[in-house]
Amino acid sequence: MKYPFFGLVVSALVFAASCADPDADINQAAAQIDAVDLAAAVKTLSSDEFEGRQPSSVGEEKTIHFLQEEFTKLGLQPGNGDSFFQEVPLVAITASPDAQLRVSGAGGATKLFRYSDDFMAVTKRVVGRSSVRKSEIVFVGYGVVAPEYDWNDYAELDVTGKTVVILVNDPGFATKDESLFNGNAMTYYGRWTYKFEEAARQGAAGALIVHETEPAGYPWEVVSGSWSGRQFDLVSEDNNMSRCAFEGWLTQESALAVFEMTGHNLDTLTSAAAKGGFTAVELGAQASLTLENDIEHSKSNNVIAVWPGAERPDEVVFYMAHWDHFGKDESREGDQIFNGAFDNATGTAGLLEVAQAFTSLEKKPARSVAFLGVTAEEQGLIGSAYYATHPIFPKSKTVASINMDGLNVLGKMKDITVVGYGNSELEDYLAHAAKKTGRRLRPDPEPQKGYFYRSDHFSFAKQGIPALYTDQGIDHVEHGEEWTREQLQKYTTERYHKPADEFDPNWDLGGAIDDLQLLFEVGYRLANVHAFPNWREGNEFRAIRDADMAVKSPASEK
Repeated sequence: MKYPFFGLVVSALVFAASCADPDADINQAAAQIDAVDLAAAVKTLSSDEFEGRQPSSVGEEKTIHFLQEEFTKLGLQPGNGDSFFQEVPLVAITASPDAQLRVSGAGGATKLFRYSDDFMAVTKRVVGRSSVRKSEIVFVGYGVVAPEYDWNDYAELDVTGKTVVILVNDPGFATKDESLFNGNAMTYYGRWTYKFEEAARQGAAGALIVHETEPAGYPWEVVSGSWSGRQFDLVSEDNNMSRCAFEGWLTQESALAVFEMTGHNLDTLTSAAAKGGFTAVELGAQASLTLENDIEHSKSNNVIAVWPGAERPDEVVFYMAHWDHFGKDESREGDQIFNGAFDNATGTAGLLEVAQAFTSLEKKPARSVAFLGVTAEEQGLIGSAYYATHPIFPKSKTVASINMDGLNVLGKMKDITVVGYGNSELEDYLAHAAKKTGRRLRPDPEPQKGYFYRSDHFSFAKQGIPALYTDQGIDHVEHGEEWTREQLQKYTTERYHKPADEFDPNWDLGGAIDDLQLLFEVGYRLANVHAFPNWREGNEFRAIRDADMAVKSPASEK
């Protein structure tokens, strides 16, 4: 955080001038945020009846109408004219699991790799068949083009029609050099979404990322589970034909086998790729892959409800959470439903609890407060990206977004994590609320996993709208930090994006209530001050926000 005290003092003074006794009303309303009600909503949303809440499914219909009913009971108004829904056009592409990746090397050597066990691949192209034959394989290191870091893995390289093999994360993580990218903290260049986008811009026919658990932040089972079955996307005017013919992942074992058969050492090249001036390597092998696809055009829905402001209803503070998960996989033996209880029935239920607090206020806030449940987050932040590029409320009137993705189910903490710590002035509001309860803010303890780029607030951030994304704290009141880290790692290994992510009646939701009450107070204060928060100086999104705010009002109003 660059300017913690100055921002906090200004925020407190501005707010104090706008409301004579805010704390009494805040505390009374915050008390309506209740663990029993939260648990009941989580249990409902993650029940087998909701079938894993996949977009464009029976599970979606049950989910969005449940939210509509709950918002209506609370007295909130529809957020999209007379509707609680914003329609999101989707295409679902399901690749046949019979696909095989064939790698041919010198002297006729050939290796076949099995779908799911050895590799995963999909296509974004809206076609029944996407095929690549004997595409030359090129190792392009981290696959990054970043002028601001003087880094270009594609320098003087033509990969048109070729298949690029890419390392996960970015060079800063590999070297732990704080002067390289962001050191151990992942930049957007480390995200798989960026790597596939860049490969397509470079003209590659195929793109394969080498999976490693530590730099990826999750085990192979997360990849194989998340990338199988129906894959949703928005459709571009060219039917996504500008994307690679296939995008996917290799297990580390498969990658080692490819490099070995071509006479190259993956470890040696990985070390070289983390240094400036790395030159891409032609492996002397060819990739062949055919994906047979079922295409299904469909529609999904964001859910939006509004508590109108009393004085400036056109200015809006957003709370957001994604309601979707992975649905059912009937090809699996045993449990076939990805219930998504923690991820993200907890956050979705949190929307209802915060809405309950706002409707319990004695006096409506000056600004409006919107509650946005977005679809298809698990498919690449699709629902939030659609809203951000098709906003119902103008960007210049959108005060901030507060995102909830996986609430604390481990109990009370002495701290609260800010993902993307130091990015925006919203932290001043959070610090003010946390201090009252004796809690402290802390940076993300796992910045190498790039969580700031992995949830829906990022769609708002890319449009310049200040975004606050908190995660549970680490310093447990009773058990301390080591215990908490062990529990989080256990969840990642055993439940994350798996059918095992189910509601647990033994969860301790006291920490979730604490966090929701903090976020309620942040939104309450934002909804009553006159100021519009901004990104910190030097943040990559500040220029976008400054430009929007410069044209927000006529010159005579400035």
